[in-house]
Amino acid sequence: MTSPISGCVILVAYIQWELRYVAYPTGIGMGRDDRANVGRDSVRTKKFVLRSLGLLMMAGAALPAVSQTKWDVVKTWHIGGEGAWDYLTVDAETHRLFVPRSTHTMIIDAGSGKVLGDIPGQKGAHGVAIVPSVGRGFITDGGGTGAILIFDLKTYAVLGKLAAMPDADGIIYDAKLGRVLAVSGDGGALMTFKPDIDPVAGKIDPPIALGGKPEFLASDGSGKVYINLEDKDLVAEVDVPARKVLARWSVAPGGHPVGMAIDVKTHRLFVGCRNPQKMIVMSTEDGKILASLPIGAGVDATKFDSGQAFASCRDGSLAVIGETGGKFTIEETVKTTLGARTMGVDPSTHKIYLPTADFEEAKPGAAAARPKQKPDSFMIVEVGRSTVN
Repeated sequence: MTSPISGCVILVAYIQWELRYVAYPTGIGMGRDDRANVGRDSVRTKKFVLRSLGLLMMAGAALPAVSQTKWDVVKTWHIGGEGAWDYLTVDAETHRLFVPRSTHTMIIDAGSGKVLGDIPGQKGAHGVAIVPSVGRGFITDGGGTGAILIFDLKTYAVLGKLAAMPDADGIIYDAKLGRVLAVSGDGGALMTFKPDIDPVAGKIDPPIALGGKPEFLASDGSGKVYINLEDKDLVAEVDVPARKVLARWSVAPGGHPVGMAIDVKTHRLFVGCRNPQKMIVMSTEDGKILASLPIGAGVDATKFDSGQAFASCRDGSLAVIGETGGKFTIEETVKTTLGARTMGVDPSTHKIYLPTADFEEAKPGAAAARPKQKPDSFMIVEVGRSTVN
């Protein structure tokens, strides 16, 4: 069966063949027999052109409409439970969400919203790194003197707790280095250790001083890690095997960098800044600023997936950044929910999960502050692509 597009191609070719006499309107260059037929063929050609144009219009109408996709809120899971939240981590293999809730960490099924487990025993939980190859997960506990809690990925049983540094915050796993990497905000350092460390008697590697208060980090998979220093308005480039800082780059015109994501293929960082409110696109090769884009208030996380970058903001906005012809733009701004400042992305389904809650309305005349969270109102907002014709 001939498709509408191939049918149009055939029809256009046939028209070109039929119009071969039009190239000789005065008869110049034509043979004697051809000149005798010009009058008759001219009339026939004009009628044919009119019929063909009608057929082309009908064929065009039969072409399928070009579909586009947009990001939107797909569903909201009302989870409940007490406590605030911080960085959400997605296990793409099992589609589980690990969500620190201050004094405990919840594990939620991304498909149903069911709570699969709840790990107690934290003072100020911030982030989770998972290492399926050793069957372990790691939670940064920034309370007190700082600790990193180790748990079993299947049973969620606590295996032990490592002494860390105060304000243990962002945490990731670097498979290439074979190390769990975590930062200490108050300690101004990068902490590293092997994932198969003794959960009771083990000790972390000597910390790497960063020269500022770190918030989050991203790895290029080849030994270098990039860490935003919120109080210095800088990004630190760290050579982990050499245990030293190679460079510190300014995020201006952004400021107070907190979110950090990387596109390893193009060597670009996506840095979410709170003041000024910017998404900064930076080269990992020399720290050059490639773009500065306006985003919402209260950004806390940035992510990169399938050619797009994302910035989740406390004001209930999710900025979607794309690149066309070397130019970066805000392609969409998705309306999420107030307080949805952090997120996790499932790279296998390309779905985004944002934790938040309901909040009480601010009282008239009250000083500017974070609104109070309503009890048992914690939720997960799922954002995904929808098709628009």
